[in-house]
Amino acid sequence: MRELIDRLERCGRLDKEEWTALIGAAKDAEYLFEKARAAARRHYGTDVYKRGLIEFTNFCKNNCLYCGIRRDGRDTTRYRLSEEEILDCCKRGYALGFRTFVLQGGEDPYYTDDRLVKLIAEMKAAYPDCALTLSIGEKSKESYQKFFDAGADRYLLRHETANPDHYRKLHPKEMSFENRKKCLFWLKEIGYQTGCGFMVGSPGQTAECLAEDMLFITELQPDMVGIGPFLPHHNTPFAKEAKGSVALTLYMIGLLRLLKPNLLIPATTALGTADANGREKGVLAGANVVMPNLSPVRVRRKYELYDNKICTGDEAAECCAALERSMERIGFHLAKGRGDPAEDQRKEENYV
Repeated sequence: MRELIDRLERCGRLDKEEWTALIGAAKDAEYLFEKARAAARRHYGTDVYKRGLIEFTNFCKNNCLYCGIRRDGRDTTRYRLSEEEILDCCKRGYALGFRTFVLQGGEDPYYTDDRLVKLIAEMKAAYPDCALTLSIGEKSKESYQKFFDAGADRYLLRHETANPDHYRKLHPKEMSFENRKKCLFWLKEIGYQTGCGFMVGSPGQTAECLAEDMLFITELQPDMVGIGPFLPHHNTPFAKEAKGSVALTLYMIGLLRLLKPNLLIPATTALGTADANGREKGVLAGANVVMPNLSPVRVRRKYELYDNKICTGDEAAECCAALERSMERIGFHLAKGRGDPAEDQRKEENYV
């Protein structure tokens, strides 16, 4: 497998058969991680960027089979933060040094375009030196344009899987990979810093599915890719399914770093939930972003995409201090600033 890892490092291109073989074997992990860390350092040094996560609504019109805030969730206590509460999250986060806020929620029909445009404009007016990331699902191209014009900088829309058959196993029939893909290309066209991502170990996933994810990312050329292990939630049809592999998730992070060395790759909360040292291991595998939660503690447990989510009781300041210490212990540090994507330093002529 080292030959394939070396070629990926050199040119950033593998075909489907090669991706499938490499992912299916998942060998030479430490060799991969060493190369991934070196690639991350060339582009970002030892910086790890922090994003302030604001989970502002857990209402969702969708019924994805894996998600704890799905429409038919039986015991979900729903909430929406007010504009004042959201801006207060930003105020506290700004004082803690955050310069990126991530406004994340279910696909909540209450939040019309007009409401979202007003909220985005208020956040950007109050914190003009900060980047604003939206993670609010599938919208029309016109809606995406309105949000961008109001000041949104980035958009995270995890594609979940690039295999259409696998997508149908994870989602209700009214959703499709074709539409998700269309949304992602719209976001790129409009000018957002665009992020996609997928679960590792979701029910029905194969090495070939993950190979298709890597080919889709090669096609899309996003700025961010967020991945984490599949973790079941007790109130979903997948409650009894096995958790995704932490080891394979880390391996995929390393491959993503070599695929596109200037990616912004989070060491996700799901990874930290699945493994007590998961976020640290993620950074050592090639990740360079962490996303502490700025949401009010009283709603943290209500935004439960999967069971046993970490940091639901920690104040933001406590979480940041703990993350700072843990990053220092492994030779990295939480950087200040927006943490925009670096320019890819790999020579164009190597892409063959």
